[in-house]
Amino acid sequence: MNSLSARIIEAVRSVPYGSVATYGDIAFLAGHPKAARRVARLLHSSSASLQLPWHRVVGSQGKILLKGAGFDEQKRRLQAEGVIVDTQGRIDLELYRAKSADEGPLI
Repeated sequence: MNSLSARIIEAVRSVPYGSVATYGDIAFLAGHPKAARRVARLLHSSSASLQLPWHRVVGSQGKILLKGAGFDEQKRRLQAEGVIVDTQGRIDLELYRAKSADEGPLI
């Protein structure tokens, strides 16, 4: 595993229970702000084997981007953590975006 992948994994694991981060947030935290698609690919290929909280990562507009069963599963997991998700898969980033220890944005 290369160092960018390791940093992406660490960033995904840093998103707290009941919070979300965007693919871009994760890329930024991993030190490569333009790597949002790489974040998506890594989550797609490795979430299960690495037991990543993939469901806490959403699109830049605060929306679930998966379709079909993936959409339903992500929505169910987020709701189980207390995150309000509307019928279109939108999440209020102002309310649920991960915060740092000083209550500022995670990034």
